[in-house]
Amino acid sequence: MDNSNQRLNDVFFYGLYMDEEILKAKNVEPRNRRIAFANDYQLRIGNMATLLRKKDSQAYGLVYSLTHDEVNVLYQKSGLTDYISESILVELEDGSKIATLSCILLNPPASDESNLEYFKKLKLCMESYDLPVPTTV
Repeated sequence: MDNSNQRLNDVFFYGLYMDEEILKAKNVEPRNRRIAFANDYQLRIGNMATLLRKKDSQAYGLVYSLTHDEVNVLYQKSGLTDYISESILVELEDGSKIATLSCILLNPPASDESNLEYFKKLKLCMESYDLPVPTTV
């Protein structure tokens, strides 16, 4: 069994890190892409994107297999230190459910916080992967 930093972990992305080109530009190799959604979570965009727990909601995104080092590059080494890694159960297109890591903001955005530019980029990204785009963020 591999306990190294190079061991692959399934990671659920719901923001712009779904974009394979952004991951590659950060020297992260996106492996084993799968469409997924997290039940009882809602996408919320303030200054940055995060997931909020909300009963009867679904947040769509992509799952990639990444190493711990790659996840560290995306968040800690990129200055996104307000995000924490959390285990989230997601459902794949085939109906199977898997446990994934997902990085979320520990403190949710304020109710008046928004980022229209981010939302526009995210909308294009989600459309390119045939993911449902939320009507409100």
